[in-house]
Amino acid sequence: MTTVFSSAAALQAAVGQSLGATDWLRIEQPRVDQFADATGDHQWIHVDPEKAAKGPFGGTIAHGYLTLSLVNYFLPQLMRVENLQMGVNYGCDRVRFPAPVRVGARIRGAGEITGVETLTNGAVQVVVRVTVEVEGSDRPGCVVDTISRYTFNPAV
Repeated sequence: MTTVFSSAAALQAAVGQSLGATDWLRIEQPRVDQFADATGDHQWIHVDPEKAAKGPFGGTIAHGYLTLSLVNYFLPQLMRVENLQMGVNYGCDRVRFPAPVRVGARIRGAGEITGVETLTNGAVQVVVRVTVEVEGSDRPGCVVDTISRYTFNPAV
């Protein structure tokens, strides 16, 4: 269920609030191979299932940055901000990859608003911690604090 926000005050009131979790997404080898092609990272732990089966992870794993990039897929499922003049992705803090994401695993994003700051131009900066959960694992595949800036339409 997507949480909808339509004002800076609503975002401010949601600090510490869980945004729930998204649907599961299965990580398949073609996605990993496409990411390898897009980034030039063809390390065998990602793209060679035969060699990787004998490696430290028992099979191919998703690139950490592929897992991170899927946060952009999960965020709109977790929250939507309406009544905007503009919204921009400002960046990320504290990116971590505590556990590998094996090809074939299912992952999902779980979110929490951890901070909202009012900026000098009336915009707000919102920090959402997204935890990429790996089904059946005690440790997440990725944890990242995303930073977005939103400028709302003036009240009428």
